[in-house]
Amino acid sequence: MLCVFSQDDANKNGGKWIIRLRKGLASRCWENLILAMLGEQFMVGEEICGAVVSVRFQEDIISIWNKTASDQATTARIRDTLRRVLNLPPNTIMEYKTHTDSIKDNSSFRNTKITL
Repeated sequence: MLCVFSQDDANKNGGKWIIRLRKGLASRCWENLILAMLGEQFMVGEEICGAVVSVRFQEDIISIWNKTASDQATTARIRDTLRRVLNLPPNTIMEYKTHTDSIKDNSSFRNTKITL
């Protein structure tokens, strides 16, 4: 099921960073992410429009949503801040997907662009 959030007019040109975590890490990472958002550690103004945690059978997924997918400098800053506040190992795979692609694929997690 797609989140209605991506279909909101204010977010239609945005996207999300997706981080797949092994089981047992989501609680700590989610807490760190929320604290970083509240503490404005991302330093991207009003660009961040949400975050999602998805607890799955084999893995957990954390996503952070932004309003402007075409702003590469801002999406890179969000990625780098995520790595820092979640204390991710350097080889952690992070994926980015635009909301338009999510709607087209009818999936938030298929056909992502992988970034190391």
